[in-house]
Amino acid sequence: MTTPSVPVALTIAGSDSGGGAGIQADLRTFAFHCVHGTSALTCITAQNTLEVTRVDALPAAAVVAQIQAVIQDIGVQAVKTGMLLNQEIITAVAQQIEALGIDNLVVDPVMVSRTGAQLIDDAAVTTLRDRLIPLAAVVTPNRYEAKLLSGLEIDSLDEMKVAAERIYQTLNAKAVLVKGGGMTGNLRGVDVWFNGHQMETLTTTLVDTNNTHGTGCTLAAAIAANLAHSQEQLTAIRKAKEYVTTALKYALDIGKGPGPVGHFFPLCKERG
Repeated sequence: MTTPSVPVALTIAGSDSGGGAGIQADLRTFAFHCVHGTSALTCITAQNTLEVTRVDALPAAAVVAQIQAVIQDIGVQAVKTGMLLNQEIITAVAQQIEALGIDNLVVDPVMVSRTGAQLIDDAAVTTLRDRLIPLAAVVTPNRYEAKLLSGLEIDSLDEMKVAAERIYQTLNAKAVLVKGGGMTGNLRGVDVWFNGHQMETLTTTLVDTNNTHGTGCTLAAAIAANLAHSQEQLTAIRKAKEYVTTALKYALDIGKGPGPVGHFFPLCKERG
């Protein structure tokens, strides 16, 4: 029997040995959305639910070789970037995205954790801001990343909206999704999307769980998967948000720290 053609998405990100985020989360998300997942590893981490104990960057040339190997033979309908780690890798990835004419690019600007800890150095932040984000169909900063990109304090819905506008205007991304996972109270989980013409506040059911590892990676990967299916961007984002919400309802209580979301929740439902 011939296998029907399926959309293809590429994730350019780091490996999470604990399996909750990064490449592992992205590929599971692609598979759930009936998208063939391909990957270009940028770094290898030793981590679990409690901590990251080691990070090893791959050479930028190795990242480029992975991207080219996928594009030249298989081709892709969407690309998602996650942890790029350093200035050299970010520059190389931006060059490839531009040279290959990738349109459906979802940039998860992994710069600052949801607790406010900066994850990459200032040179890498500058390169991500100036070289990669302008190529994005949509960039998905969390509260603290949006603060870093906009230069604004973000403590309210109105400030989220102003930050989205500022990022759009100054960084030239085609659309901005400011995520509210790091907000407090009623704004927790409320996202703001802006594409230069339309502003939307996106809400969902709040899931009370500490097992939220990988939510940012999963959301960006789900958006990329939906774009690979040729869905209109706002629809792709709404569906991705619904997917993450349901995955949070089936989050995995594993390890001694925050566990990952349940990417494979349909199987969980079937098993009862």
